[in-house]
Amino acid sequence: MELDFSLAGIETIGIVGLGLIGGSYAKAYRENTSCRILGTDKDPSVVSEAIADGTLNGELTDDLIGSCDLLLVALYPEAIIEYVLSVADKIRPGAYVIDTGGLKRNVCHALFPVAAEHDFTFIGGHPMAGKRTSGYKHSTGGLFKGASMILVPDDVTEFDTLATAKAIFAPCSFGRITICSAEKHDEMIAFTSELAHIVSNAYMKSPTALHHRGFSAGSYKDLTRVAWLNETMWTEIFMDNRDNLIRELDSIIRSLDEYKTALEKEDRETLWQLLHDGKMAKEAVDGK
Repeated sequence: MELDFSLAGIETIGIVGLGLIGGSYAKAYRENTSCRILGTDKDPSVVSEAIADGTLNGELTDDLIGSCDLLLVALYPEAIIEYVLSVADKIRPGAYVIDTGGLKRNVCHALFPVAAEHDFTFIGGHPMAGKRTSGYKHSTGGLFKGASMILVPDDVTEFDTLATAKAIFAPCSFGRITICSAEKHDEMIAFTSELAHIVSNAYMKSPTALHHRGFSAGSYKDLTRVAWLNETMWTEIFMDNRDNLIRELDSIIRSLDEYKTALEKEDRETLWQLLHDGKMAKEAVDGK
């Protein structure tokens, strides 16, 4: 995906939250642009580390927020809202503010009106990238390479805004940028991400898991990778999106019950059909 960062007109970037995602943004822009990069974190030692290693030009203080052309807010969803509300009157008119949260309805519905009132542009953002490990020390400038980036603008027909937003992320080397509404985002993420985390997490609670060594291979690793999660963050995400997530859980519980019933009844024909239908569904979605 060829995007020209110069079209974004960004000279100073402020990053709020220097964990895995915020730190990786900082490093990607440091490695691929000449921007001034400022950052802040609840842990002052992280800011000091990021300045010492050359990633940041300095600390993002309240009096410097107005100098930022782009403000990336890499916090938990509720904290994103609280932070932007607290600094809204300090953000430069015309600046872009983009979050990194895993849900969009609550954040976008709260902050779109605030952005309009203070004449800056807020866009919901969700980089579909991560690692098992978290924190600044695990962040890398290449974390987003080839990954998908979801953008949720206030108006999906504002083509100039969308073009600028896409150009903003050129230094991160995303493989795909998807534009959608907040409602569509949360509906899809309940299936593609949240359900997968719950299923993986629940799967690991089998007593048999304690004895898997020597009996497990790729399928076990694939299914259990995201069981290792940040329970504080995911509790907030799951609760905020519980309507969509409950619908997806109801769907998979119904399907699992069909497999269980076929096994209980020793119904080979039904079991074969269930397995075949699942295989065909995968082929229809992703190809052979």
